[in-house]
Amino acid sequence: MTDGEKPDGTARERLLTLRAATEARLAALDGTFEEVVAASESANADDEHDPEGTTIGYERAQVVALTESARHTLGEVDAALERLEQGTYGVCQNCGNPIEPGRLEARPTATLCVTCARAAAR
Repeated sequence: MTDGEKPDGTARERLLTLRAATEARLAALDGTFEEVVAASESANADDEHDPEGTTIGYERAQVVALTESARHTLGEVDAALERLEQGTYGVCQNCGNPIEPGRLEARPTATLCVTCARAAAR
């Protein structure tokens, strides 16, 4: 946890806001997926050669990928909320040093400080 920040402070608010936005995105994606499936039931069975543009299969794959990404984000948010409860939020899981407040503001689910994140990206 960063200096001066309490578990019920700004970090919690950021994480809960991110969680709510991600849940809303998931709900919208679920609706989109249902629309794509419904469209495929009434569409030309040979959508791979449809001159109208993207295929229904491609659209379905896009929605699935976005859904998986949103579910991953929810997992990261839940893990960050757990770290907040345990008092380890804002502590680099690699080196144990504090994660910079700016990094946590930009990426509230961050588990690594900037130095360790750069090293991990190499």
